[in-house]
Amino acid sequence: METEMIQLDATPEFTTAKDIADQKADELLEEPILLSWYDQVRDREYPSGVSECHEQCDIPGCVEYAQSRDGKLIVNINQGQYLFCYRELGEFAD
Repeated sequence: METEMIQLDATPEFTTAKDIADQKADELLEEPILLSWYDQVRDREYPSGVSECHEQCDIPGCVEYAQSRDGKLIVNINQGQYLFCYRELGEFAD
């Protein structure tokens, strides 16, 4: 998976971080869809529980989840404060 690093001066709210990540995914992928995310600020993730068995792992659960579903892009905001993982719509497009 390609990783796009974004460094901001302040810690954004989740919705702002997601909007920034969505814009970057739109620039780099054709019809991107969000597969998973991690919000370190509030210690929340989607899908819920993907990190339960990854406490000592080098790869965050949301990233491994996306990799196993043909993820193509990780948008990493503020050195891991937020991770957003995307793939292209691909075969799911009508």
